[in-house]
Amino acid sequence: MTIHVLRSVRESDLPFLQKLAATVEGGLTTLPNDPQFLENKIVESIRAFDPRVRKPAGEHYLFALEDVATGEVIGTSGIIACVGGFDPFYSYEIRRESFTHEPLGISKEVRVLHLKRSHKGPSEVCSLFLDPRHRASGLGRLLSLARFLFMATFPKRFDAHVIAELRGWLDEQGRSPFWESVGRHFFEWDYTTADFLSGLGNKAFIEDLMPEYPIYLSLLPPEVQAVIGRVHRDTEPALRLLLSEGFQQTDEVDIFDAGPLVRAPLAGVRTVRQSRVAVVKAIEAAADGGNGARMLVSNRAIDFRACLGCVQEIDDGTVAISTSLADALRIAKGDAVCVVPARPQTITP
Repeated sequence: MTIHVLRSVRESDLPFLQKLAATVEGGLTTLPNDPQFLENKIVESIRAFDPRVRKPAGEHYLFALEDVATGEVIGTSGIIACVGGFDPFYSYEIRRESFTHEPLGISKEVRVLHLKRSHKGPSEVCSLFLDPRHRASGLGRLLSLARFLFMATFPKRFDAHVIAELRGWLDEQGRSPFWESVGRHFFEWDYTTADFLSGLGNKAFIEDLMPEYPIYLSLLPPEVQAVIGRVHRDTEPALRLLLSEGFQQTDEVDIFDAGPLVRAPLAGVRTVRQSRVAVVKAIEAAADGGNGARMLVSNRAIDFRACLGCVQEIDDGTVAISTSLADALRIAKGDAVCVVPARPQTITP
């Protein structure tokens, strides 16, 4: 069985990241198709993994999903330790406001968008993308959830809460109906340009050009109202996965494409809550896929590595894994690992 490992990004991964970024339909805000930006992000990520980091301060951790047999990077995902800071984190908050005129018996509740700025926000999981050739393989689960094992192992590096900002709905031409009805009137760019500039970290234009006043959703066309809080079709599996992990929908959406923002207490995320530390008692020569349960398993080092594979749990609390899995994780007999079922377990009464 082919082994894939999620590990911290390296400088040599740049060509792979460029290839991945170029294939993202509609672009990925936190991973735009810009070689210099990607190179800077790799350098920034390498600094983030510095062992001396003790608290969240905006570090951007970037991970690469590698096919161990070929060395090819087929996916990427990231974590921002703390959003906001000097450059605020922007979102639209959807509020419900009531208007009443008792003499005429008129009472109306409307949804209103309010621009929200967060200078010290929670941690954010971001930058998730898997090569389309490898989708429906279970690797998206490794790419997304293994990040939480890193956060569980080094909790002081992250906020007590975590969010995910998911890509909003785009039409077949890659246009955002929300952007065309709102943002374009103030920025005079197409959605892709604005999203790209934001991804590059150039956010001053948002503060200068974004409308300060609330936006009443009832004034927008019905087809635009219908996509507010709706995810891009390629992002629907990621949303389902996060919701199954304990994330909750919020009243906030992205300011460009109105994609949904979901939130959870870090300790309440299923992967974090159900994970446990175990000692590797045995490393067997048998190929992965034996008698054990399908689990996410990671080392406990800052040089983080995580895989999806079969883990045999032993009565004394230790575990046994295959040689191929141990090699991919770079661990030896007697080392501690972090393990968690790959999928939520159904408890039968």
